[in-house]
Amino acid sequence: MKARSRSSNGDSRLSVRKTKAEKDPNKPKRPPSAFFVFMEQFRKDYKEKHPNVKQVSVIGKAGGDKWKSMSDAIGGYVAVAVPCKDKAPFMAKAEKLKAEYTKKIDAYNNKLAGGPATSGDSDKSKSEVNDEDEGSGDE
Repeated sequence: MKARSRSSNGDSRLSVRKTKAEKDPNKPKRPPSAFFVFMEQFRKDYKEKHPNVKQVSVIGKAGGDKWKSMSDAIGGYVAVAVPCKDKAPFMAKAEKLKAEYTKKIDAYNNKLAGGPATSGDSDKSKSEVNDEDEGSGDE
């Protein structure tokens, strides 16, 4: 039985490799979700209370358990009444960060498209608009 050798000349499927697209360093980063906003605060508190714990998995597990035990406070039925902070302030902060992100990404996309930095109604330059305003006011 002959052993098959792979050569770069034999099969075009083997030799074709796709490269990853270059990431634009100027593109705004996506905002964190409410859970990650919560975890940022939780990590600080947890490390203060438990300075000997260095494992990321332990901190993540404790944060996930705490997040699950918190009430949504946005509506709906909560089966377990646990006396702890609710998720509302973290969700509000995440929504605020998301709104800022949408403004930044819109500006970024307009800049890439070569469009105006602000949303304008017409493609005319300011001088053309001023000329039209002066001519129409005489009559």
